[in-house]
Amino acid sequence: MIKQAERISKLPPYLFARIEQKIAEAREKGVDIISLGIGDPDQPTPSYIVEELNTASRETANHQYPSSVGMLEYRKAVCQWYERQHGVTLDPKKEVVSLIGSKEGIGHISFCYVNPGDINLVPDPGYPVYGIGTILAGGTPYVMPLKEENGFLVDLDIIPEDVAQRAKLMFINYPNNPTGAVANREFFEKVVAFAKKYDIVVCHDAAYSEVFFDGQRPLSFMEIPGAKDVGIEFNSLSKPFNMTGWRIGWAVGRQEVIEALGRIKSNLDSGVFQAVQVAAIKALTGPLDCLEDMRKLYEHRRDMVIDKLNSMGWQLEKTIGSFYIWVPVPKGYSSAQFCELIFEKANVIITPGNGYGEYGEGYFRISLTVAENRLKEALERMKKVQW
Repeated sequence: MIKQAERISKLPPYLFARIEQKIAEAREKGVDIISLGIGDPDQPTPSYIVEELNTASRETANHQYPSSVGMLEYRKAVCQWYERQHGVTLDPKKEVVSLIGSKEGIGHISFCYVNPGDINLVPDPGYPVYGIGTILAGGTPYVMPLKEENGFLVDLDIIPEDVAQRAKLMFINYPNNPTGAVANREFFEKVVAFAKKYDIVVCHDAAYSEVFFDGQRPLSFMEIPGAKDVGIEFNSLSKPFNMTGWRIGWAVGRQEVIEALGRIKSNLDSGVFQAVQVAAIKALTGPLDCLEDMRKLYEHRRDMVIDKLNSMGWQLEKTIGSFYIWVPVPKGYSSAQFCELIFEKANVIITPGNGYGEYGEGYFRISLTVAENRLKEALERMKKVQW
């Protein structure tokens, strides 16, 4: 038997792959499963974007190899988006790179800076790819706990001096997956100062930047003075435009970091299909009514889910960002035990918090990307379970 590389043996099974397998096995047996586990929008991509793809896909020039860093027109559209949404000016030639979805860039950025034995600062609970990319590059993730008493913000003051001095990258993510927390200006300013002091590249994952409620628009990290000197920001069209399967995103910010990521990509992939980039330009520069409709839909679902959970005995505050609800498990249960109970007794999938790291233990996550009637039914099923 050929022995696998150590980097593969260090990787845990990907959380959502396990969930998908569990759903598939149950459905093969004819069980009606309601999955609240994966954050994949249930609404269609706006029709005008689909129509643009249809037209662009018929253009022969779009069938050739694209640029690995992205069409200049696409990168200009990203810059226009930042100017329109955040008042931030970017150079499309030097401060923007296209990505095959932000996950791809997050996974590859460690290869640009991490040597075997190096440290990356990784939030916990957090999106698994921050740590996975670190491990694949030969580095070691150093956990930054996200605790409820701190509003699920990283506490920079508890990072040991020797760790900070050795760290290469710091991953942060607001609005946050899985907690739904949103960062304020003071926090981002502290991150900039910390990164400057220790010469760390900040990697802000802003995938949920447009999923916010009660009119409280989250800040882009790029809005903070000095942010472009210390880091980059990832984002994509997946969540705001219901384009998860299209696989297109970007990274913006510090020029040499963007160049390094583009160089990695030019050696590993051939970029995004140009017709998809053309459609993405239409999305980024076109009307944004669909974003407000999306927010209203998720806000309604958020209110319904939190009200229902509170009627079952929880005391949850309404989240401001992302389309996730982060919920403490009842006393006497671990995250895995409670989620298994709900699966077995209610045929409902909820995600155990420990799948996002050790500090996710004691919580579970519900995604709002499910039709209202199915959300209601899932919650009614949960209500009937004795725990």
